[in-house]
Amino acid sequence: MGLEQVRRLELEKDLRKALEHQEFAIVYQTKWNSSTNQMVGMEALLRWNHPKLGTISPIEFIPIAEETGLIVPITHWVIEEVCKQNQLWHEQNVAQVTVSVNMSVRVFENQTLFQVVKKSLDLSGLNPIFLELEVTESIAMNDMENTISQLQRIRELGVKVSLDDFGTGFSSLGNLDEMPIDILKIDKSFIRKSMHPSKQAIISNIIMIAKSLNMEVVAEGVETKEQIDFLTSRGCTIMQGFYYAKPVPPEEIAQQDRPLNQNE
Repeated sequence: MGLEQVRRLELEKDLRKALEHQEFAIVYQTKWNSSTNQMVGMEALLRWNHPKLGTISPIEFIPIAEETGLIVPITHWVIEEVCKQNQLWHEQNVAQVTVSVNMSVRVFENQTLFQVVKKSLDLSGLNPIFLELEVTESIAMNDMENTISQLQRIRELGVKVSLDDFGTGFSSLGNLDEMPIDILKIDKSFIRKSMHPSKQAIISNIIMIAKSLNMEVVAEGVETKEQIDFLTSRGCTIMQGFYYAKPVPPEEIAQQDRPLNQNE
């Protein structure tokens, strides 16, 4: 077997024990309002600290977790941990913002999302408005009727729902108004090339669509002042990216009181 396949089999074997052995960690990347220069949210990002191989990139282990179905218990754990951590930040007056968690299509297929979210909120005491679930276009379009039904129940709890990677997936604009979505996220692939006139046109239309449907809009992958100026000029003020902050462990969130570029 090739080295890549051997590594993949090893990672799959070890991934089955990682949750039990507490090898996962969650880091948080803040979202900022460019107009007020204030932190307005965070995204929870999963990391795997392998005892022998060190840090394994999510790009490598998430697809394995998806294929094996291990992503379901992992996501349940992330939701529980995020709720507990966010409630702790509230109690310590560190931050009072919504934290988003990325979803997998496997979680929706499992049909346990509502129960896990409600249990996590109840156990932590977190107000539901401070939790957000991120779904991608491909998730939204997979068994759309069932997905919408589950998301509607989640929103009835008071939890927010965002559509991630908008413009890169399979959804039709004709279906967007039927989805129970609060926030539209502009994919970083558009932001990266936002100085190109064609990408500017796409970004401008995404912002216009979001506003016409009474959705918030968030730009991902913001790294330069030029990108911020363009987005602001088009009416998008909520941004996430290395210009503002890199993902950090929960204990460092208290230090995230200003954009990263101002700390340098």
